[in-house]
Amino acid sequence: MGVGGIGIWQLLIILLIVVLLFGTKRLKSIGSDLGNAVKGFRSAMSDGDKADEDDKDPKRLDAAKSEQAADATGSMSDSGSDKSADKTKV
Repeated sequence: MGVGGIGIWQLLIILLIVVLLFGTKRLKSIGSDLGNAVKGFRSAMSDGDKADEDDKDPKRLDAAKSEQAADATGSMSDSGSDKSADKTKV
């Protein structure tokens, strides 16, 4: 007997019925969607842990804020240079 009183033959019959009902393509897409969801959940959890660590260390928090401010001002100046380059092309 297997787990919970279900033997290997019963599991194979259930698997066969599931494959017949859904088809292999649909089962493959369900499996890949489930895998992507688990990966997303794990990355969100690790990002949350990093954010918690940053909250505990005020020096890291200040450094992160200054980096974000520098990135924001740098991207704004880049977009302005692209507009002037577009005007010269016309």
